[in-house]
This record gives sequence, C-alpha cells and structure tokens, in this order.
Amino acid sequence: MMKKREGARLSMLCDMSEIASLLVGSENLENFLQRTVVMVAEHLDVPVCSIYMYDEKNRELVLKATTGLNPQAVNRVRMNLGEGLVGTVMKTYEPILEASCRKNPHFKYIAEIFEEGFESFLAVPIGRGRERIGVLTVQHTIPDYFTELDVTALRGIAAQLAGVTANARLLMSLDIQPVPQVTEDLYERLSFVAGKSASGGYAFGLSTILDPAQIEVTEESVGIHNDVSVSDFRRALARTAEQLEDLQNRLSKKLPEAASLIFAAHHMILKDEGFSQRVAGQMEEGVAAGEAVRNASNYYIRMFASSSRDALREKALDVEDLALRIIANLRPSSNHHDGPVAGRVVITDRLYPSDILRLAAEEVRGAVLVGGGITSHVAILSRSLQFPLVICDEMELLNLPRGTPLLLDADMGNIYVNPSRETVARFEQRNKTKRSLKSLAKSVTDTTATRDGTRIRLMANINILGELEIARSLKAEGVGLYRTEFPFLIRSSYPSEEEQYRIYRRMFEEMKGKPVVVRTLDLAGDKVLPYAESIKEDNPQLGLRSLRFLFEYRDVFEQQIRAILRAADGAENAAILFPLVSSLDEFREARQCVFECRDRLKELGIPHNDSPRLGAMIEIPAIVEIVDDIAEEVDFASIGTNDFVQYMLAADRGNDRVLRYYQPYHPAVLRALKKIVQSFERHGKEISLCGEQAHDMDYLSFLVGIGIRTLSVDPRCIPDVQRTLAEDTLEESVLHADSLLAEKT
Repeated sequence: MMKKREGARLSMLCDMSEIASLLVGSENLENFLQRTVVMVAEHLDVPVCSIYMYDEKNRELVLKATTGLNPQAVNRVRMNLGEGLVGTVMKTYEPILEASCRKNPHFKYIAEIFEEGFESFLAVPIGRGRERIGVLTVQHTIPDYFTELDVTALRGIAAQLAGVTANARLLMSLDIQPVPQVTEDLYERLSFVAGKSASGGYAFGLSTILDPAQIEVTEESVGIHNDVSVSDFRRALARTAEQLEDLQNRLSKKLPEAASLIFAAHHMILKDEGFSQRVAGQMEEGVAAGEAVRNASNYYIRMFASSSRDALREKALDVEDLALRIIANLRPSSNHHDGPVAGRVVITDRLYPSDILRLAAEEVRGAVLVGGGITSHVAILSRSLQFPLVICDEMELLNLPRGTPLLLDADMGNIYVNPSRETVARFEQRNKTKRSLKSLAKSVTDTTATRDGTRIRLMANINILGELEIARSLKAEGVGLYRTEFPFLIRSSYPSEEEQYRIYRRMFEEMKGKPVVVRTLDLAGDKVLPYAESIKEDNPQLGLRSLRFLFEYRDVFEQQIRAILRAADGAENAAILFPLVSSLDEFREARQCVFECRDRLKELGIPHNDSPRLGAMIEIPAIVEIVDDIAEEVDFASIGTNDFVQYMLAADRGNDRVLRYYQPYHPAVLRALKKIVQSFERHGKEISLCGEQAHDMDYLSFLVGIGIRTLSVDPRCIPDVQRTLAEDTLEESVLHADSLLAEKT
C-alpha cells in the first residue's frame, strides 16, 4: 500500500503538465478547477479533494471545486481568513496536516458539505509570492493517512496550480465580477458620506471607478474609422508618441524624479511590433481601425489585469489610456486626447504611490479610497502633489455609475454625491478665497523668531523635487528632511545609482548654499517595495525595516550612499540621516558604510563630498536611556515624532481603533523629549524635530520651551508656524513647557 502511494505521489509530481493540459477544453475557470480536483484525487488515491479560491475584495475563501464533498456547496461555502482549518492555512500561508481534523482547535464543522467520516486532513496554500490565490485540500476516512511526503507532493501541485490558475484567468478573463445594478435609491442613500481626510483640498467632477480588473476600451469610445488606412494608423502612433513626449516634458517640471516613469508602459507598447502588427493585421482583414485598436488593446489589458503582480496590474489603466489616445489621433482633425480620467474624481478600493503619480499626471481632480487603509507615503505624496484624497468605508460608492457628479471636501473628509447647484456654488466660492502661494510668500519673513527675538530655524520636509520651489518661495532655510523613498516606491525595480544621483544632484543644486539633510531609505510596514523579495512578517512595523532592511540588503545601501556622496560634491552643508537607529552599534555600522563608500569613490577618482555630517533619527524609546552616548558620537540628530510617539505608547497612529491612545501630550513623551534635547545641548550638538508635532500650533510653544531651535516641516506650513512662533516670548514658552512637564496625566 505504501509503495503504491509513493508511486502515486511520484506520478503526480512527474505529470504536472497534465494540469496545464486541463485548460484545453475547459469552458471556464470553474470547469478547469473541477477537472483538476478529480485528477488530483485519482493520482493521490483519496476520496476527497477540494479547491477554495481567495476572494481578495471580500477577504474570504470560497469553495470553487470539490470531489467527494457535496457539490451543491460549491460557491456557497465561504470562510474568512483564519476561520476553520482552510481559513487558517490561507492566513498563515502554512500547510496543515492532521491525523484527526476534529482535534485541531481551528476545526469548524460545516453541515452542508457532508464531510462526516473524513478524519485525515491535509491542506496547502496556493499562491505566488505574496499573492494569495487559494487553498488545496485532500481528505480521507483512514485516520493518520497523510505523511510529510504527501505535504511535499501537494505543495508541488499547488505551486503548479498557482501558475496555471493565473494563466487561466489571463486566457479566459473569468474572474471579472459582474457590474452591480444601481438601485433607484442609491443616490439618496449616498447623498452625503462622511470620510476622513488623507490629503486636503477641493474637487468637483464626474466620477469614474478605478479597477484594473474591469478596465476595457468600450465600443462607445471607438467611433467610426472605416476609411482610415494602415498608413493613417502608423501616423497616429507617431502623433501619440509625440504628444506623450510633450506631456512628459511638461510634467518633468512638477515631477522630475517620476515623469519618465509615468508613461513607461505607453512607450513600451508603442514600440512593440506585436501590438502594431496585431492592429494592422486586423485592418487588412477589413476590421475598422478604431475597432482593431480596441481589440488589440483589450488583449493587453486582460493580460496585465490578470497578473499576480500589483505593478503589472496597474498597467491595464495605462493601456486603456494609450488606446484612447491612439483612437483620438486616427484622424488628423482629432483634438488632443486628455486621457480617460482627466478632469474626473476617481473612486477605488486600492491606491499605491504610483497610482497617485499617474492620476496627478492625468489631471484627475481628486480621489476616494473605499474600504481600505492608506499607507503614510500615499498620503504624504498626495499632499506633496496637492491632490485631494478622502478615505471612507462606504463600499456602495463603488456601485455608482460612471459619470455621477461628485464633490470632495477633502479638508473635512466629506463626500457629496450628485450635489445640488447651491452646494457646488458654496464650495466653489470657498475654494476661490483660499490664499495662493504668492500671497502666502508675502507674509513670510526671511528669518523666524519668537516675540523677544530668539531665533528658530524653519527647514522644509521634501518628498518630491517639485516641492523645492515651494520651499524656496516660502523662505525655508534649508531641507531638514529629504525622504528618499519615493524614487524606490514608484518604480518597478530598484533605481540605479545613476538614477538616484541625478535626483539628489538636482536637489543640492536647487538648494545651493543651504543645508540639506538626506535620509537614507526608510522602508516600513506601510512602505513595501512591490519588486523586492517577499518578506513575510507578522508585525512589519517592528520587523525588517529602515536601517535593518539596508543592513540586510547591503548592495542597495551602498548604491544609495555612493549616489548621495556624489550628488553632494561641492555642497557646503550636506548631511546624511539614518532612520530608526536603536543603538550606538547600528549608527557605527551605518557610518562605516559611508566611510567605505567614500574611500571607494576616492580610489576611483570620482568627485564626491568627502565629509558630510552624519546623524541619527531618534524614533525608538530605547534611545532615551542611551541618549548621552548617541549625542557624543553623532554630528546631529532629528527627532521623528510620528514613530517616536507611537512606539513610546504602543499605539499605531494608523489604526483608528487605538487612535485615542496615540497622545503626543502624554507625560512620558514630553519628558523624554526634554531629556533628549538637554543631552544634545550638553554635548553642543544640533538637535531638530520633524513629524506632525513640528507644525502642530498648540505644540510649538512647548518645543521652544524645552530647547528646540530647528524645526523641519511641510513647506506649506511655514507661514502658520512662523506666525505662531512669533506670538510668545522665550520666557513664556519655558514657563509653558515647565507646567506641562509637571503634569502627571
């Protein structure tokens, strides 16, 4: 019996191609999955085999195919992540092998599947990288039937099934959900939705749903082009390429580090002979030009939308945009195409930094993120681009028909669906009265001081190079924090040393003569590189992030350091800041990396900055007890209050359920800040502060009172911060700080 089963395992592993062959003749994905479970059951000689597919939108597993259990349960049995044995496998991403499944504390009895009598249980996850696809299970009446060899065999099957399932979706496009029907009272129910502001501003326009899985070039958008020749089509391609290049050049002023990336997929397809030949071939067979472009582009859209990689799925939107631009250019008289989402308000259930860049480039007026959390860097980038963004939990917004009038009051986080003329007029008037950058600049003085003349330096936090102009206009005294994450987050692969050098060099050139602090790559739990090796962590906020990530990926660290040193050549006051330092050893290791990169550049004769200031970002409470050791060794430090407060109080600032525990005025936080500042004063070292508290008007007097003399803030906050600082004298601020430090609660 054992030899027979081992032979079955070997047969299953050796005949993986048989799974792929099941696609041929399968009418749809469900039929393919059903044929697969039958084949696996036969090969492993088991009475039960089932496949559960993961519904990403609803975060639940759905029984999609089974042999041996009740077939009527297919598409009816659903389990949340972590629910039952199957849900636990999907949540932990680890197999479960049970001699008697009912003894497992995660076991959940489901009457309608008729699994009584099947004692032995084995389940393995189906997935590709970080992408959850589903769970493959086998069961048997004989207790303790399965072994570790069966686990290995089933893992191999699941791995093959993951790839074939992805291909099945690609070829058949059967995972697209039907468009929900809009009920008569939808507008009335959704007339006003209260959300939360992620990036302030105002937007009014027609709505569109952003979902790569449902993107296609529609028949209505094609028009009639029966008299357009293949030569006309080739000229339309050339005109489209010219228009994209022009748009890219215009965007380079606003987004110099990303302009060339936004239309990368457009250019790739324009240069792809397969695309142009596919269109030309159809035209030669009598298909109208617009229809041929539509057919070819929808092929690419389905291919990208069905990919397991987020970065590729996003390209479906790029293809739709490109196709509409080409169609608009099929006739010489066509007006310049503005893209399918230009001037609209986008509704979506997911957003990445690259999405924000693309939407801003396409001149989308604003966006609503439904039912999902938002990464801090998406919010920061949105604010940097002055792109209105609201997040909310109202899933029915995704059911709104395209073209629904939508008004965003992103300052308050409110959404108005199909607003009245009076509502629109009121907000339009309010928007017009907002102060312009030019008027703000007039109110800012060259230097900042308290009412009695104590100097405070106001530096700028810079996320994208386009903010440098704002910083200069509002008289920032330098760059106190340049976040280097965005060139990494918006790409589909690590930026090269040369790409980083060009970005950093421009910043040093534009801020010539002023101090510039460059923070090394600060990846965290909410800042994941889509192309990096998958790092599975139960708690990424306390995991391989920031300096820890760079120490693990030394080549990435060294490339960035070399790029910074080269870019800072000739800069008089360049500084490198290391994030999330938790010990003196970590700072020394990072510093040694800088020394080694400097020495290597010197050996090669490459111009570089030989002696940048090196500092530590204070974000971890552990530093408080060793602050004298840190202050003695670093050239400077910057307190990052956002992480410092949340780590001090063990309260995730991005979690609404524990937001009340995130208290910047907590006595432990205030006293720790005082202790840090005093230590740096004793050692004669510069200490600055960045984060939300740096531009919290109620917090400023306390900061001045404990000795902070340098603040790094969003450049748009400089006028208000400067005005608030000028209201109090130093003595008043010291008294205010002392009173707060004396409080016990």
